[in-house]
Amino acid sequence: MKLRKIQHVKLWVVMVIAAVFWTIGAGFFGDLNAKSDESYEGLKIFSDVIQLIEKEYVDEVESKELIQKAIQGMVQSLDPHSSLLPPEAFEDLQIDTKGKFTGIGIHITMKDGFVTVISPIEDTPAFKAGIIAQDRIIKVDGKPVKDLREAVNMMRGPKGTRVSVTIARQGEKEPIDFELVRDVIPIVSVKEIILKPGYSYIRLSQFSGSTTKELEAALQKAESAKVPMKGLILDLRNNGGGLLNQAINVSDLFLEEGKILAIKGRGKKNTKEYMATPDPISRKYPIVVLINNGSASASEIVAGALQDQKRALILGTTSFGKGSVQTVETLRDGSGLKLTIARYYTPSGRSIQAKGIEPDIVLKHKRIDPKESQEEGLLKEKDLLNHLEAEPDTNKKQKPESQDAKPKKEEMNFRVGPLTVEQLRTDNQVMRALEILNSYDIFKHLNS
Repeated sequence: MKLRKIQHVKLWVVMVIAAVFWTIGAGFFGDLNAKSDESYEGLKIFSDVIQLIEKEYVDEVESKELIQKAIQGMVQSLDPHSSLLPPEAFEDLQIDTKGKFTGIGIHITMKDGFVTVISPIEDTPAFKAGIIAQDRIIKVDGKPVKDLREAVNMMRGPKGTRVSVTIARQGEKEPIDFELVRDVIPIVSVKEIILKPGYSYIRLSQFSGSTTKELEAALQKAESAKVPMKGLILDLRNNGGGLLNQAINVSDLFLEEGKILAIKGRGKKNTKEYMATPDPISRKYPIVVLINNGSASASEIVAGALQDQKRALILGTTSFGKGSVQTVETLRDGSGLKLTIARYYTPSGRSIQAKGIEPDIVLKHKRIDPKESQEEGLLKEKDLLNHLEAEPDTNKKQKPESQDAKPKKEEMNFRVGPLTVEQLRTDNQVMRALEILNSYDIFKHLNS
């Protein structure tokens, strides 16, 4: 019986792995030649290893777990952005791109070993209850919390259900209990504010499914103000990207014609060009786009398109350099396969992969108040393990420059939570952008 079970597992493993290779290999087994024979031999060796582990390993192991880890290792060896997403992680990704979830409405992080509130989201249960930045979440429904994922899973839940959150607050001797009712929490990706009459600041924190609509609403508000638009600051700093179609649509809001970007993959399906379309609303005002090393992927698409089309001036520091496109396929067990399918190119034909967008004006970020100065981070796409090159090289295989797996972001303390003019006036890059827009308007009138 045990032998039959092992044989069954062995056959199942071969079928699963073969299916995975078929999915990612675009006709992997299409031509039965020496290459396919070699691959088949490799699959047999893999199944032999699984069988030996199940039979001889010192501790009992689950076949499913072994296979998941094997697939994850295989996919991650391709490049830093390809991965197998377990059902929970896949669900989180879908939440991030859909633009809303149900919960209590707080941004959290790990700080000094504690789940700590970065800021409550305005007009949410947490905000209304009085939870504030730097509160430490020590219990949820009376159960201690130790890590972020656990805390998130415990606080999220159906709309209308109750949850108890216990926090430790600096200056308070005893923990404070909050009884909250979960609600639908919108993920707002666009924030705007008028810096001075005629000059607007808009920050895009990510590219979710609602970003273009949010940006259109913000632009219409600014454009319908008493003082006509004279200039726009578009802040893409620390925006790690998101949906490709949203990056294209955002770029299209500011372009009336010409190419936005091109993507090039192995087949026709993943090789396309995206063109701008005329907009009934003419936006002729000057634009300054802010970027830094945390601006990646979709952010770089927008910055690259506006730069190449001479539509905006780019200010800040070199962007992250993620010039590749990923797609996510749903697998039968509810997990997701995130796979790099193409490189993308700016309108001029540039690949920014592992290079980034070079700003027109280089200016490192720092607080105008020297007590709160911040330095720019240094980690880029080119530092990631197994990063793609700007163009495929079939002759040689470069060694990775670093073992780091994730980009480091320069976080700004006003990135989440309420946005105020006072906060922005302490930001040297925002103030420099405003000066440039002011100067443009002055010189325009001098020439008229």
